[in-house]
Amino acid sequence: MAREGRGNKGRGNFKSETDLEQRIIDLARVTRVMAGGKRMRFRACVALGDKKGRIGWGIAKGADVTIAVNKAATKARKRLIKVDFVKQTIPHEVLVKFKAAKVLLKPARPGTGIIAGGAVRTILELLGIPNIYGKILSRSTNKVNNVQAVFKALQSLKRAVKVERTEEPF
Repeated sequence: MAREGRGNKGRGNFKSETDLEQRIIDLARVTRVMAGGKRMRFRACVALGDKKGRIGWGIAKGADVTIAVNKAATKARKRLIKVDFVKQTIPHEVLVKFKAAKVLLKPARPGTGIIAGGAVRTILELLGIPNIYGKILSRSTNKVNNVQAVFKALQSLKRAVKVERTEEPF
């Protein structure tokens, strides 16, 4: 008999993980040279998002594609972050460099949509942010580094604090 009411032990800070959409950003066949020849494995980079401000990514290797994707998705669930929107966009512009990848994220007016390409677009779509500009400024074609740069940019966003104006007596 299974016990009920054990809570969310060991599954991160978020209640529901079934509403997460999963996308494969990069899938590569990698080899390692051994004494008997080459050993092939698969490397998968996966992003998860609920299109409501939660996003995560993971990278893993496995003997089969499905094993690699499942391991990467498990890692992504453990690394979920929450991003706050301000008027359906980000609060301010941010430029981030991670290794050779440079990524620029800029707020956009309502109705603009997601203006971005490559791995940046995939991340922003899974995030669910309606209006944003994203640009990869470097010539880096390494999708994994571009994803890490986007996450670094999203984590560096300052929260918008509503300041109430009060009259100070002189």
